[in-house]
Amino acid sequence: MPRVRTLLAGLASRQRRREETASPEGERLAEVRKKLAEKNRRLKRLREQLEVKDEEVLRLQEALAARDAGERTGGIDPANIVWIFGTARTGSTWLSEMLAESKGCATWNEPFVGTLFAPTFYRLDWQLVGGRRESILSPRYAPTWLKSVRSLILDGVEARFTAVSRESCLIVKDPHGSVGAPIVMKAIPESRMIVLVRDPRDVAASILDGSREGGWRERDWERTDGDPDSLVRVRAELYLKSVGNAWQAYKAHTGRKVLVRYEDLRADAQGEMKRLCSALGMEVDEMELARVAERHSWENIPEDRKGEGKFYRKATPGGWKEDLTPEQAATVESITAPLLDEFYPEWKGETDSVDSEAALDGEGLAGENERPKKDGERRV
Repeated sequence: MPRVRTLLAGLASRQRRREETASPEGERLAEVRKKLAEKNRRLKRLREQLEVKDEEVLRLQEALAARDAGERTGGIDPANIVWIFGTARTGSTWLSEMLAESKGCATWNEPFVGTLFAPTFYRLDWQLVGGRRESILSPRYAPTWLKSVRSLILDGVEARFTAVSRESCLIVKDPHGSVGAPIVMKAIPESRMIVLVRDPRDVAASILDGSREGGWRERDWERTDGDPDSLVRVRAELYLKSVGNAWQAYKAHTGRKVLVRYEDLRADAQGEMKRLCSALGMEVDEMELARVAERHSWENIPEDRKGEGKFYRKATPGGWKEDLTPEQAATVESITAPLLDEFYPEWKGETDSVDSEAALDGEGLAGENERPKKDGERRV
C-alpha cells in the first residue's frame, strides 16, 4: 500500500503541473519555479565551494601556527631523520649505504652541519664563545636560538629533497659535524641518532695511510712525509672532540638512538643492522637486509679498489698493531683514554700484550720505529 500511495501522489503532482502550465499564469509560475530551482542549485554549489575554502583557510592557519611553534607540515618529517655521528674512517659510508638501501631512504652526505655550532672548529674557546651572556649562543637564550638552528637544518633538508615524501626517511651521514651533535640533537629532538665508533688507534692508522703521498686523501696540510707523529696526535685530539661530543649528545638524547661499534658491524653486518634498525624503530625485511649486507660486504669490493693508500684499505680490527709505531699508539691511547675506557674496556690488556711481544722480539730487529711483520703478510 505505501508504494501505491507514493505512485498516486506522483501522478497527482504531475497532473497539477500540467493544469498550471495550461494557462498563462501557470506558465509564469512554472518559469518562476524553474528559476528558483536553478538558484537553489547554484546556492548549493557556492556552499560547497565555501566549505572547501574554509578547509583551506584552516590548513593555512594550522601551518602558520606550526611555523611559529618551530614545526613543519611539509618536507620530510623530522622524526624520520637519522643522524650518523662519530668521526672519519669509522665505516660511516658503509653503514649509511646499507641503511639507505635496506630502507629506501634518501641520503645527505657529510653536510658539516655540526661544525657551525662547534667553536673548536674555529679554534675558539667555548667558554668565551658560548658561556657568556652576551654571546649569540649563550645557554641562557637557548630556547630562542635553537629555533633558528632547527629552521636552518630543516630548510636545508626541504630545499635539497623536494621530491622526497614526508613519510620517507633521510640518512644524514655527518661524522665531521659530530663536534656540534649536542646542539643539533637539541634542535631536532624527535630525530634519531646513531653513534658509530671504531678503535681510535685503527682510525689513526687509516688516516695515516691515506694521507701519505699518493694516498686517496693526500692533502698539503695533512702530508705525513714530514711529521706523521704530529698528524697522529692531531687526529687523536679530533677523535676525542668528535666522538666525545657525539657521545655527550647520545647520553642526553631521550629519543630513539643506538651505539654501534665498527668491529661488531664488521663481524656480523646483518645481525648488527637488524639490531640497529630495531633500536631506531625502523621495520626491515630480513631477506632484503641479508641481500644488502652481502652486496656491501668487504669480500664483494673489487680487489683493485682495496689496499694500501686506497679508500677501502684493510677492514681489519686491530690492524693498528702493524701500522703504528709504539710511540704513535701510545700517543693515541693517552689522548683518547676516556673513550677507550668507555667503548673498549679491554684495551689496556691488549696494550700490555703488544708491549710484551715487542720486548720479546728484541731491540731494533725490525728498526726502531717499526713492528716486525710475519712472513707472507702485507699491509693493505
